[in-house]
Amino acid sequence: MTHSSLLRSDETLFRDPEVFESTFVPEQVHYRDAQVRELAFLLRPALRGGSAGSAILRGQPGTGKTTTVRRIFAEVTETTKKVVPVYVNCRHDRTALAVFGCIFEQAFGYAPPSRHLDGIKRGIAARLRDRDAALVVCLDDANELIPAGTYNTLLYQILRLYERWDVRKPGVFAVASDLGLNLYAEADESVRSVFHPTEVNFPPYTKAEGRGILADRIRQGLYPGVVSTSLLDRIAGIAADEQDIRVGIDLVRLAVLRAEKDGRRRVAPADVTAAAQAVRSPALRARVAGLSEGERALLYRIAELSVAGTDMIGGAVFEEVQDYLPVGKTAYHEHLNGLARAGIVDLVPGAGRGREVRLRYDPGEVLAVCKPPDRR
Repeated sequence: MTHSSLLRSDETLFRDPEVFESTFVPEQVHYRDAQVRELAFLLRPALRGGSAGSAILRGQPGTGKTTTVRRIFAEVTETTKKVVPVYVNCRHDRTALAVFGCIFEQAFGYAPPSRHLDGIKRGIAARLRDRDAALVVCLDDANELIPAGTYNTLLYQILRLYERWDVRKPGVFAVASDLGLNLYAEADESVRSVFHPTEVNFPPYTKAEGRGILADRIRQGLYPGVVSTSLLDRIAGIAADEQDIRVGIDLVRLAVLRAEKDGRRRVAPADVTAAAQAVRSPALRARVAGLSEGERALLYRIAELSVAGTDMIGGAVFEEVQDYLPVGKTAYHEHLNGLARAGIVDLVPGAGRGREVRLRYDPGEVLAVCKPPDRR
């Protein structure tokens, strides 16, 4: 290694480290033109003095839902005062007081002076009337509101804000990463009477699309030559396997940090290997956390069977899991499809023997993440 290939203590490989943070909003959202057009169409009536439409955004984690909404909201904020776009992270804010407090803070630029819900709503309504503006609220991870017991209450209070406070009817963009959940079906009749969402789907990025996104982040966030073309291809492949572009972005960040820590100007293959190990385990944990008890029990048994080298054709797996999960074939296939939707297994059509079940993660990793189910 030459002296010139070593970093000085005051040097960094990052041109802009914020590019690799989860909160970063790119100037352009790649490969989501159809989704951008659909959401922009729903906002168009509000720009003309009417009310915005509502939408349900569906897609696996890491398919660009949040980034797309935040880019659109940023452009709306920069170009007009006729729309007040508000982003709410429902993993953090799940109560009516927290959500309306968030709406108030983004509308005014400071926290609400009142801790009374009606006072906060009154202030929001006054702001909207003063600006003759329409409110659009993005409820990101809206599925988190369902176990909290606030989903229907919040939708009802937001969508019917116009009835009491003399403002335009708000729009709601409800975002969900659980493909097995139907947010519209979860709404009760009183909500459905005012909630007429357009469904906007976000499929996983292809390897080529993921590579394009990662190349753009690398161009913006790193100095030239830090990540080679071959390593970019490898990272894009890992992100495609995970069906989560966030894995690729985080992998780049961790690999570069590792090279920088060692004083090197370029990322080495070993940096990517180490970073991939660090990134994949949290991704698996996040996917497992969203599984039902039955799906988790099935996953654990599939991992055990994979370690044992058992025939992984669907029918054979069904027979093998009965010790842990004594269910009928319909429930078994529902659980199995749930694992596929979560991106943990692939179901590969076989030659007349049913689908082959293939784990997308090392079975040892799965066993370490999953708790053993109770034997019955």
